[in-house]
Amino acid sequence: MATRELYWNIEYHWLIYPMLVIALGFFCYGFYQRYQLWQIGRPENRRQNIGKRIGDVLLYGLGHKRILKDAFPGIMHLLMFWGFALLFFATMIVALQADLGINMFKGGLYIFIKVTANAFGLLAIIGCLMAIWRRYGQRPDRLDNKKDDAFVLALILTILVTGFVIQAVRMAAVEDPWGMYAFIGYAMAPLFKGLSNSTLEGIHAFLWWFHFILVMVFFGYFPYSKLSHILLAPANQFLRHHGPIGIPENIDFEDESLETYGKSKLGEFSWKTLFNTDACLRCGRCQDNCPAYLSGKHLNPKKVIQDMGAYLEEMGQALKTYRAANPALAVAGSGNEVAAAAEADTGAQVPSEEELGLRSLIGDVIAEDDLWDCTTCRSCEEQCPIFVEHVDKTIDMRRNLVLMESRFPAEAQLAFRNMENNSNPWGIGWSSRGDFLQSVGCSTIEENPDAEILYFPGCSGSFDARNQKVSAALVKLLKAAQVNFAILGSEEKCCGDSARRLGNEYLFQALAQENIETMNGYGVKTIVTQCPHCFNTLKNEYPEFGGNYRVLHHTEYLNELLAAGRLKLHKAGSGSERGGNSQSVTYHDSCYLGRYNTIYTEPRTLLQAAGFRITEMSRHHEKSFCCGAGGGRMWLEEHQGQRINEMRTDEAMAAGAEVVSTGCPFCLTMISDGIAAREAVESVKVLDIAEILVERISE
Repeated sequence: MATRELYWNIEYHWLIYPMLVIALGFFCYGFYQRYQLWQIGRPENRRQNIGKRIGDVLLYGLGHKRILKDAFPGIMHLLMFWGFALLFFATMIVALQADLGINMFKGGLYIFIKVTANAFGLLAIIGCLMAIWRRYGQRPDRLDNKKDDAFVLALILTILVTGFVIQAVRMAAVEDPWGMYAFIGYAMAPLFKGLSNSTLEGIHAFLWWFHFILVMVFFGYFPYSKLSHILLAPANQFLRHHGPIGIPENIDFEDESLETYGKSKLGEFSWKTLFNTDACLRCGRCQDNCPAYLSGKHLNPKKVIQDMGAYLEEMGQALKTYRAANPALAVAGSGNEVAAAAEADTGAQVPSEEELGLRSLIGDVIAEDDLWDCTTCRSCEEQCPIFVEHVDKTIDMRRNLVLMESRFPAEAQLAFRNMENNSNPWGIGWSSRGDFLQSVGCSTIEENPDAEILYFPGCSGSFDARNQKVSAALVKLLKAAQVNFAILGSEEKCCGDSARRLGNEYLFQALAQENIETMNGYGVKTIVTQCPHCFNTLKNEYPEFGGNYRVLHHTEYLNELLAAGRLKLHKAGSGSERGGNSQSVTYHDSCYLGRYNTIYTEPRTLLQAAGFRITEMSRHHEKSFCCGAGGGRMWLEEHQGQRINEMRTDEAMAAGAEVVSTGCPFCLTMISDGIAAREAVESVKVLDIAEILVERISE
């Protein structure tokens, strides 16, 4: 029966047990230290939807769904991960027989394990060589090389190679009738055939113990190195956010116990936020997809996470010193100093970063420019293979600067004042908000309380001359479909998206509560808007304040009307009608429509229904490049690097279409400005989908 002698040529193999205990001691102590650092953060429940979370680990961890979106590093990691995992599984099978007496390492299972372990071991070596070539040969900008990276790669490769060499030396020393199934060792065995048995036994014993010690080093070094991501990455995938994406944490301004708003200290963030900084792979995909970084701004999302992680390490060391000097706070098992003080009932005050001799998080660790450069586009989060959350940290620190320090870009002050005084960022008189829509035949909900739809045009659709054309087109489409709709008119306020993303949570909540009170007063059930920022805010953020509505982006609702036969379109022709001189269109995915709400199909379906052939830009769908206006940056100037909107415009023009279509007023403005900057106004049209469809209405 196929098998082999376990521990052939190995004396004192009982020594593996104390060595294993020592390695596991380092392993457990290292993670306990990490756990204590995470507990500096506030509690946060990430245990809902356990079944779905397990599915996330299977899909994104074991299945590598996101990692494989970037082909070379994805395949590289897949080979290393599954190669090493299968070798570990094979070793466990051997251990079950050697240590527990479960006689199973024989027969067909033995042959299967030998073939599988050799195949996957070879794949792991290939993956490791790919990693070495990529890191030290290709040297992509997004990778930062540390000594730990080289050591870990060398350690893994040496473990893999010595395993095969040990196998080959054993087969050269003793006849193994089943050796051909261990095909790597079998192929290498002739290299050692000329050596005497005593020499082969000496080489084998030395390599066996060397290999085993390296494996123990692997486990002992695991929590102190990049190796920790083998556990922390799937853990972060398990703990990822479920539900609507990108919703900032609500601040209860009526809670008198709050001493600060926003976050400027690590202890003010949740433990999950701190966990993110440890789980980060340093793969740099966030950096490679960040419009601020790629346009030459100060922000580097990868560096922000890594700098917060390094600062967490500094704080951990400082707190160790503090605990040693204040034994009353050293409550067993607690890394949360606030909880420790409460349990000890000492009344002692938790020291500030300044008292601990630490740098300030905002300013010293994270530059203020990093915070204001962010467009909150979520490209960093969408591309991260383990779901590290970046944007919420940015908004939380912006809030602290705005609400506690009154430090923010000068341009934001004007936007804030205009929203405070006139409920729109332009500062146009609030009473004229409904004038344009009423001029194109819209009734207010006060006049038409039985309307099935509340049309929420937003600030751009009400006040901006260019976007008023979009509003007029949408109104015509709704009337063509015989939709009974109404507007709030002068009772509508800014949805508050820009205020919230710029850190002025108080202003956002004031605007939101006014809108909610008004809409609830009219019994509003369904809302349609052409602005993804209004759409996202009304749909995903208003419910927390009592505003529960069915909210549809105009591309969603127009699709419903089209499918129901209420809206009829004819195909684009070759006549002189607007946009009709070309049947090629490129569609720009808005960040807040796409990455925040996964609406990619509906806009394209409408364009195809109108007879257009869609030519995609180089970056589209979830990889779409931001226009530069999100996160309140519509109201801020770009003082450094390239203009983001012009970079996106270049991609749109490179697609070769004569029409650039979008479903967002901010994107429409930014790309129109980009086309003007490229002096291409005569050759490339920038249109909202509603403007394209209105020319295709079948009478």
